Amino acid sequence: MFAPECPSNLTPFRIGDKWAGLVVLCLEEGPRRFTELRVPLRGVTSKVLTETLRALERDGMITRTAYDETPPRVEYELTPLGRTLFAPMEACREWAAKHLSELVAAREAYPG
Repeated sequence: MFAPECPSNLTPFRIGDKWAGLVVLCLEEGPRRFTELRVPLRGVTSKVLTETLRALERDGMITRTAYDETPPRVEYELTPLGRTLFAPMEACREWAAKHLSELVAAREAYPG
């Protein structure tokens, strides 16, 4: 189960981090520039957004296209692989909607 050669070690669990899932949702309607992503993700720093975009690109979830223009233009877009994340993300949203009150109660009851 925890063997180093287990393929689960390659799974992009980072989609559950604070920003990756939101970036994926922001790209659902099509490509966006970095500054266009910053608008709906107003709480993210440039550094964290850059790291998130690089991680998603590395995992094949998004593509980065740099255009040879002045001023330079870069767009990010979901790949077909990245688009497969919508169904599991929807399942997580449904789970959260169903169990959110239980989750909040457990956190409030936690003694730590």
